[in-house]
Amino acid sequence: MLVAPEIHWNTGNVGRTCLAVDADLHLVQPLGFSLSDKHLRRAGLDYWPRVRVNVWPRWGALAAELYGLGTPYFFVARAPRSYDQVEYGDSTVLVFGRESVGLPAEIRHAHADSLVSIPMCDPDLRSLNLSTSVAIGAYEVRRQWAKRA
Repeated sequence: MLVAPEIHWNTGNVGRTCLAVDADLHLVQPLGFSLSDKHLRRAGLDYWPRVRVNVWPRWGALAAELYGLGTPYFFVARAPRSYDQVEYGDSTVLVFGRESVGLPAEIRHAHADSLVSIPMCDPDLRSLNLSTSVAIGAYEVRRQWAKRA
């Protein structure tokens, strides 16, 4: 799930990752681009039409439905728990914020117990690229699911 993504290339890449791991892509508006944008389609290559995309008009519209989608984990730049310290259940939602500022403070505060981060050795590094972060999280979930199968 991408909350207010700004860059079409990242969203296209995330869509491709979703196909690779058999996941739905949830987008929470506002979006910094049009879903019909040719650059978005190019980033998703010819696979974009196959991506299962769900668009939500705003966070408030999604918040009431969130736990019905699965157990959410909110990826932030700094959190007490690393993404690989979580045991992901069969129904999991990975939530990521916008490229420039991450998740809004009200979302982080409301879900403080569900914040996770990807460790970074360089303390001055603000964050990783959004599509890279999604891929890291998504493949950890798939790795754990395969291990249990």
